[in-house]
Amino acid sequence: MQIGFIGLGNMGAPMAQNLLKAGHEVKVFDLNTQAVETLKASGAQPATTPKEAATNVEYVITMLPASQHVKAVLTGETGILAGIAKGITIIDSSTIDPVSVKAFAELATQNGNTFVDAPVSGGTGGATAGTLTFMVGGTPESYEQVKPVLQAMGKNIVHCGDTSTGQVAKICNNLVLGITMAGVSEAMALGEKLGIDPQVLGKIINTSTGRCWSSDTYNPFPGVIETAPSTRGYTGGFGTDLMLKDLGLATDAAKHAQQPVYLGALAQQLYQTMSTQGAGKLDFSAVIKLYRKKGDA
Repeated sequence: MQIGFIGLGNMGAPMAQNLLKAGHEVKVFDLNTQAVETLKASGAQPATTPKEAATNVEYVITMLPASQHVKAVLTGETGILAGIAKGITIIDSSTIDPVSVKAFAELATQNGNTFVDAPVSGGTGGATAGTLTFMVGGTPESYEQVKPVLQAMGKNIVHCGDTSTGQVAKICNNLVLGITMAGVSEAMALGEKLGIDPQVLGKIINTSTGRCWSSDTYNPFPGVIETAPSTRGYTGGFGTDLMLKDLGLATDAAKHAQQPVYLGALAQQLYQTMSTQGAGKLDFSAVIKLYRKKGDA
């Protein structure tokens, strides 16, 4: 297939690489010219604008930081809608708010195109390995249409419902993730303060009722899980500022739906504190630093 891919960040670049590995022809665009050059070296065709990336392709995929970036790429003078042929499907894998998704889908419909939201879970590791989970919002027909494309980048392709429900699933999932990471951080720091070996506590939690992904795969205490960002100085992984953004999407959606998210709001404050303290680029598991005295690893 011929695919246009826009947004070659920490997630987008390996996703585009996996499309190339699967034998697809990929045209790529990003404001970061080095990212474009890297993909070019792997066989991708570079594009100078989103319009060019969306011209003469069968699908267009976007992977961008926020809704304002998706809007700009879609509607700009040299944007997707200025170059895309009618009938071509746009797949947005960014994490944005459901209200914006509906607005973008309407713009695409007016232009003669289908807009499918397909945010992902699995982090940079999953993006590289091609094992991402895609949460797809759209009609059953559009889901079946995009599924073969997404299977080149992910292991679990889930139809969540109508347009925007993919984003609903994503923000609800990350709401749980942000809360559980704060909870595991709190417990691990308390255990350390009370004198138990963090390695022992981690093993107990991971074989008991407190077990969760934030503990058994991504434990925030250094050295408990050797492959976790906490063991490499909280580098790589999923940034604190990105978690803060996702929790903001969840709390904003909750306000719109008049649905309380008590723990979500508290977790948002914790990650906001981390960001304010200059730790926004660290992996979100660095939230444990709020619970441990300065000087600890």
